[in-house]
Amino acid sequence: MKNKANKDGIVYSTNPDFVFDEEEETVTLEPAMQNLRVMLDKKQRAGKKVTLVTGFQGSDFDLAALGKELKTACGVGGSVKDGEIIIQGDFRERILNILIQKGYSKTKISGI
Repeated sequence: MKNKANKDGIVYSTNPDFVFDEEEETVTLEPAMQNLRVMLDKKQRAGKKVTLVTGFQGSDFDLAALGKELKTACGVGGSVKDGEIIIQGDFRERILNILIQKGYSKTKISGI
């Protein structure tokens, strides 16, 4: 199977003026402009608790970098899926303090 580079099925065009429009990269907002929410979740997770960080506006690369930094700081595993950072365990207070130190001043704990 050949790599089509995600061009929605366009492989070749006979039009000499054809230009494939690439999707624009989303711009990551400054940390002080981000409205992040830190919450505890255990639904659909077999009773295991996870800490979710939602509301990040920016590129997937920057979100993954922030997720890796939070996982390392907490010393636990986790993942980044669907625009959310998932950290294994209840680390709401620690993550809130880390994010505020990094300049995410509008970060709040939400939920229970």
